[in-house]
Amino acid sequence: MRSNIALVLLMILLASACRKGERITTDPNAKLTIANESVLFDVIFTSLGSTTKRLKIENRNNSAIKVSEIRLAGGSASAFSININGENTFNKNDLVINGQDSVNLFIKVTINPTAENLPFLVQDSIILNTNGNRQVVQLTAYGQNAVFVNASTINSNTVWTKSLPYVISGSLTVTNGSSLTIQPGTKVFFHKDANLNIEGSLLVNGTVAEPVLFCSDRLEKLYNDEPGQWKGIFLKRTGNGVIKNAVIKNASVGITSDSLSLNANPKLILNGSIIKNMQVAAYIGYHSELLAFNNLMYNCGNYLIYAVGGGNYNLKQNTFAGYNLNFPRKTASLSFSDYLSANAYNKLQIDLTNNIIWGSLTNELDIQKKTSAMVQLNLWSNLIRTTNNTYNTNSNILNIDPYFINQDMENFEVSAGSPARKKGADLINDPYFTDYLNKDIKGNARISPSTLGSYEK
Repeated sequence: MRSNIALVLLMILLASACRKGERITTDPNAKLTIANESVLFDVIFTSLGSTTKRLKIENRNNSAIKVSEIRLAGGSASAFSININGENTFNKNDLVINGQDSVNLFIKVTINPTAENLPFLVQDSIILNTNGNRQVVQLTAYGQNAVFVNASTINSNTVWTKSLPYVISGSLTVTNGSSLTIQPGTKVFFHKDANLNIEGSLLVNGTVAEPVLFCSDRLEKLYNDEPGQWKGIFLKRTGNGVIKNAVIKNASVGITSDSLSLNANPKLILNGSIIKNMQVAAYIGYHSELLAFNNLMYNCGNYLIYAVGGGNYNLKQNTFAGYNLNFPRKTASLSFSDYLSANAYNKLQIDLTNNIIWGSLTNELDIQKKTSAMVQLNLWSNLIRTTNNTYNTNSNILNIDPYFINQDMENFEVSAGSPARKKGADLINDPYFTDYLNKDIKGNARISPSTLGSYEK
């Protein structure tokens, strides 16, 4: 038995020794196999490096091949850089690839700032020479200039426009007494772990045709739906905001609010917006106030709305879709409570009207009460997936599928046969009807009785 083991070990050693001295072919017909003849990088912001892409180069011949040269055509002036077998280089000579073996090239691109406003093209190529054969891999990246904001404060009334995107690194704070107004079509990108703190006022003026975008600065397809890439928007004790027609995605928490308003203005009005792909929650409120109309929230790690410590929550004509494309979730999509701890609790006022509260769990609405005297609850004409049968009043519809058109494709409009069709309470006398509730998330007029959720048609 021992002699057999020794024989196997000897054979392995001999095979290894032979491989080190493997014959190198000079046959011009022995070519390399390259996984892709071109490598494309999506939009890269100037001065920010891209994600790394791998290019596999294979020798499918039985003999070794010596690659006489691998080089970037643009050399040291190239916007691209390559790493070969752990070595950062622009040019490598006499690289031997054994038969039936391969090497990996790792490619990155960094685009220097320019005065160009529109996306522009950056190109180069990797050239490989082997046995008289010349093979070329084309490299292409789309770059865009931007306004770069690095760990700073806004101390005056400021307006951002769509002329250039904004890229935030670190924490940007709008100070108390100052305001940040964001015009239609503006794009705000956040570097890893960046956030926006509002101690003053935030006014987001998106439109249906030109929504305002808040997302990560990684625009490659790999990161398109990746949660947790930036921290989120924080409304501080002195801050308040109005967010209209925005898309907020791929953060840890979309919006966090830590208090009630200190003046006559609501803490936050959120209208006609989409919040999705959050690692933790779309919205978290700590004894705070949210007025939310015609919004769509979905694909968040733990909650869509998590509101604790009491507060005021006026939620009408929203679609809360508790479907998680990336997370295993065990908590109700909407969770409210009047307490922060065993000894700290506040008045909780909830008005839920004409919403769809649905998802993959059997209970998607959880309202916890430290004391019933501290909770004022108004549920009217909602479609709810719930285990609480006491909600079966005031024209609420319980546990009947709303029939979203295609939740897997992120289409949360309801089909023609949906039980949510034309079941909404008349909101024409609501104080926010004229400004917000008379149209849906797509700008369609609400016709009473309205369809439940954020989509009228």
